[in-house]
Amino acid sequence: MDAQYKLGQVATLQTLDRNHRLASARDYAECRRIMRAASKNYSSASNYLPADKLPHVEALYALMRVGDDRVDVSHKGFKSAEQAIDDWEHTYWQAFEHGDSPHAVMRAYLDTAVKFKIPIETMAAYFRAMREDLHITRFPTFNDLKHYMEGSAIPVGRAMTHILGTAPGYSLEEALPGADSLSIAMQLSNFWRDIGEDWRIGRVYLPQEDMKLFDYPESDLADKKVNARLKALLEHQFERTERYYEHARAHIKMLGNGQWAIMSALEIYKAILTNIRANNYDVFDYRAGTSRWQKASLAVRAYWQVRWN
Repeated sequence: MDAQYKLGQVATLQTLDRNHRLASARDYAECRRIMRAASKNYSSASNYLPADKLPHVEALYALMRVGDDRVDVSHKGFKSAEQAIDDWEHTYWQAFEHGDSPHAVMRAYLDTAVKFKIPIETMAAYFRAMREDLHITRFPTFNDLKHYMEGSAIPVGRAMTHILGTAPGYSLEEALPGADSLSIAMQLSNFWRDIGEDWRIGRVYLPQEDMKLFDYPESDLADKKVNARLKALLEHQFERTERYYEHARAHIKMLGNGQWAIMSALEIYKAILTNIRANNYDVFDYRAGTSRWQKASLAVRAYWQVRWN
């Protein structure tokens, strides 16, 4: 889609009625089904959202998940994954142009975006990142990885901030940097958890410069070597990730709603790092998940952090 077309759709957003429902309960139910099936961690944290916000968060998640799955899972019905992504982006812009969509998830997200004034261009970077996922499988530097996450992760946090709003005394501009940091931290945690799984499908999210710095070549990934060099490499990534979590933590108080849910998400995803350490850094034969009991415990911790912040 060219820039002129996109700008035209941004103008169209202003003409859509925020009070007119653009999606049905069935559309939102489909979004919930997608989220519950795809992410235990995200679903668990979302349980602590206000009831009136939850369906909109599910719509946001489902929008991203459909695109992700067209890259990673199946592009059935299309000649290629790239064509499938092109179709999803076209469906996105068309929804805002016409105020409707033939796709349940897109109708739900359209309704959400209009209701909470999520800028249409927020998702432009997401579609860019999905296309990159089809061709880019290595990241020379952390800045290159961060550029990818500006599309794959940051739009989620920014849209979430619109949905949850800001607390009295804080502006959206003040809250967004914290949302960016949390989005980056959560995706980095997933990257480090899924190193072995990603290797098997030909992707390496560990920055190449860091692998070289810690003398951990891709041949060691192929051999599933868990050694001192891997541990040092992962700790380097963990320290970086934890700095993003701490920056995000300081901004959660700026949210108008859902502080408990967002703090729970922070704690649950941060626990992935703790569990990788508990697994002696074996990211090949063990998946660092969090148990139901651990999630509940972390949610309690999050509750008290929010209450006494």
